[in-house]
Amino acid sequence: MKLHLIGIAGTGMGSLAGLLRAAGHDVRGSDEHLYPPMSTQLSGLGIPVMEGFSATNLAWGPDRVVVGNVCRRDHVEVLAALEARIPLVSFPALLSELFLQDRRSLVVAGTHGKTTTSSLLAHLLTEAGNDPSFLIGGIPVNFGQSWRLGSGEAFVVEGDEYDTAFFDKKSKFLHYRPQIVILTSVEFDHADIFRDEAAVKDAFREFVELIPPGGDLIVCASSPGALEVAKSARCRVTTYARPGFDAEWTFEISKRTIGGRVTLRLARDGKAVGTLETGLPGAYNLENLIGVVAAAVRLDVSMPAIARATHRFVGVKRRQEVRGIAAGVTVVDDFAHHPTAIRETLSGLKGRFGPGKIIVAFEPRSATSRRSVFQNDFVSALAAADEVVLAPLFAAEKVPVDERLDVERLAADLRSHETPARLIPTVDATVNHLSERAAPGDTVVIMTSGDYGNLHDKLLEKLGDPVRPARELDRPKISNLLNRVGIAHPQLAQFWSSYLVIPSGDGLDDPLTGCVAIERVEDVGLLRMLAVAPERRGEGLGYMLVENAVNKARAEGVRQLYLVTDGAQGFFGERLGFETIDRRDCDPAIVGTVEYQMARSKTATWMRKVL
Repeated sequence: MKLHLIGIAGTGMGSLAGLLRAAGHDVRGSDEHLYPPMSTQLSGLGIPVMEGFSATNLAWGPDRVVVGNVCRRDHVEVLAALEARIPLVSFPALLSELFLQDRRSLVVAGTHGKTTTSSLLAHLLTEAGNDPSFLIGGIPVNFGQSWRLGSGEAFVVEGDEYDTAFFDKKSKFLHYRPQIVILTSVEFDHADIFRDEAAVKDAFREFVELIPPGGDLIVCASSPGALEVAKSARCRVTTYARPGFDAEWTFEISKRTIGGRVTLRLARDGKAVGTLETGLPGAYNLENLIGVVAAAVRLDVSMPAIARATHRFVGVKRRQEVRGIAAGVTVVDDFAHHPTAIRETLSGLKGRFGPGKIIVAFEPRSATSRRSVFQNDFVSALAAADEVVLAPLFAAEKVPVDERLDVERLAADLRSHETPARLIPTVDATVNHLSERAAPGDTVVIMTSGDYGNLHDKLLEKLGDPVRPARELDRPKISNLLNRVGIAHPQLAQFWSSYLVIPSGDGLDDPLTGCVAIERVEDVGLLRMLAVAPERRGEGLGYMLVENAVNKARAEGVRQLYLVTDGAQGFFGERLGFETIDRRDCDPAIVGTVEYQMARSKTATWMRKVL
C-alpha cells in the first residue's frame, strides 16, 4: 500500500512510518520542522520526506493519507487529498487495523513516564526471547529506533491520551485494543484539548473500560488519579508503587553504586521476590520499572530474565540523556514540560553527574506549558533546581493572551523562593549566560519538547572540547581520524554509534579532534580506537576521552572494562586504574571480539578495570 503521512517527523508519526516500511508498505511524508532524533531515523530508513506542506506532495498518488492531530480540516494536504478522493485515515486507526487485530496489545498509558516505561517493557520482552513488536513515541537507546516488527504475539504500544484527528476528537489510545495495560499516572495535561482534570479522567476511564475481563490493569498506586480511574476496570487490577505507598508490588533501594546505579529489593504482597540492578534515575522511573516487572510476570517471564534485561537497559533519547560533557559540565537533554515531570526529573538528577549545581534551562513550548494553568505549579517544580533560565513562550501568538504563561512573573516568583532565575530572550544570550554560570561538576538540564534553538550543542561548543556521543555525520570523520593516526577500523559501520567523539565543530567539513569506542559484549566492555589528532596531542584529551568512556560504561552497567595497548600501560594504569593481566585471563566474551583477534603484537599489553 502507498501511504503518505502528514507530519511525518513527529515522534509518533515517524515511528509509524518505520513500522509501515518494515511491513512492506511504500511510505512517504511531509513536515515543516525536521530535527533529530526523528529526522535522523527517517533519513536512515530511506523514507522520503518533503519539507513543507503542499498539494504537490500528493502527486505521487498514495492510496491513503495518514492525518496527524496537528492537521486541521483546512490543511493544504488534507484539502488536496479530499479533492483527489484519496481516503483519509488517522495514525491510531491505521495502527489498529494493520498491526493490533491479531496480536496481544500491551499498552502503556499515563500522564507521565509512558515512553521510558514502554521502552523498558519492549526491551525486557525482547531480551526474554518473546520477539515483540513495538511502537513508541521516543527512541529507546537499546534498539536505536522507535519501532519494531517482531514475530511474537506481543505488541507494545505507547498509549497517548491526546486526540486522534480533526475528524476524531477522541483519545488515540481508544483505538489500541488493550489487553494488558500499565497505567503510570493520571493528572491534568493537554490544556488545549481537555477543559479540566475531570475531562482527562473521563478519557482514561473510557480507555480502562476497553480492557476485557480476562485482561490486566497494572496501576501506579502513588497516583491518586490513576487509582480513581482504575475503579472503572472490568479486569484484574494490580498495583505497584514506590516506598511509602500501599501496593501489591513494592521495592526498596538496598544499594547505590558509583555511576548512579541502584540495586532494588522487590516484594509482592510483602514477600521478597528478587533483586534488580538499574541505572534509571529517580523514584518515578524506579516505580514504573516495578510496573513493568508486574506485567512481565503476568506474561510468564522469569525473574532471572527480568533481572538480566533490567541490568542492560540503557534508557531513551531525550529522557535524562547526556548530550555531552565539556569543561567538567554535563549537559543533559530532557523532554519534561509538565510540572510533575520536571519536579521528578530534577529530583532524580541531583548528584547523578557531579557534586555541583543543577542549572535548568526551560523552554515553555508544549501546548500546556505555554498556558497559565500551571503558573504556580511551575514555581514549586523549578525551585528544585539551583538556578533557572527561562526562554520566552514558543509561538506565543497561538495561545490566547489571557491564557498565556507569564514567564516574567515565573522568574520573579522563583527568585522570591531564593532560586536565581531570569528570562533570557535569545538562544545566543542563553549560551553566554550558561557558559559563565556553569562550573566543573555542574549539570545543565535543558528542558524542552522541541530543540530550544539547538541550545545543547551551542553550549557544549561554547564551553570547549566537548565529549559527546557520535552521530551519523561523524562516521566519515571517525574514519578519517583513525586513518590519520594509523589505526585499522574494519568494523566502523557496525560500531560507529558506540563512539564518543571530540568535535572541532559540527559542520560537514569539520574534522574530529578525538574519538574512542566502547564495544559492549554482555556485561563486559572493550575500550577501542582511542585517537587524538596529532596537532592536539599532549593536551590531556586522551585522558578526557577515556575517563568519559569509563564513566559511560559504568553508568550502563558494564562490570569489567578491557583494553589492549602497545606501550601506554603506564598511562592507563597510573592515571585511570587499569591493571595489567595475562591475555588468557580475558573474559570469554572479549576473546570473541575482532579487537582481540587483531591484537597479535607480542608487545601488546592487555589491561582490565573492574567498575
